[in-house]
Amino acid sequence: MDQTSKWRYRGPSRLALAGIGAAAWLAACSGPESTQQRDESAKSAIEQGRAATSTATTVEGYKQDLARRISQVNFASVYAERPQALLRSVIVLKYVVDRDGNLVRSEILRSNRDRQAEASALGSLKNTAPFPKPPEALLRQGRIELSESWLFNNDGRFQLRSVALAQMGE
Repeated sequence: MDQTSKWRYRGPSRLALAGIGAAAWLAACSGPESTQQRDESAKSAIEQGRAATSTATTVEGYKQDLARRISQVNFASVYAERPQALLRSVIVLKYVVDRDGNLVRSEILRSNRDRQAEASALGSLKNTAPFPKPPEALLRQGRIELSESWLFNNDGRFQLRSVALAQMGE
């Protein structure tokens, strides 16, 4: 066996490892820029929500519109894949939105006393307001009352039941 064939199959070369290191460094350098782009996207969604009126014709449709918007604005806290089979926490919030899309009131209806998950659910709701204006036909005394479930994985990220994928094992 000559010297060249002896080194041929020994694993990644130094050049390959240097390339991997350079790619990782470039990815790390691009992090703040992509975060800034995502922040701009979330800001744009907030601005669009201020002027927009939902086109939903049912309470459930409006609730799904808001769930999508909450997920979009709070993208960094949202779990985009199927939730795990055994959830860390399920937080159910009741909230009221007025005819202008303002969050009037929110309260916890159900919790397992996971204070971090409760704060995350309430924070994501407040962070998203104002919401798209609800259609007049859905209002009762100028407001609409909704409830939504926040489904938390062990890593602290959530999905909203109205738009969540089926849990693993279902």
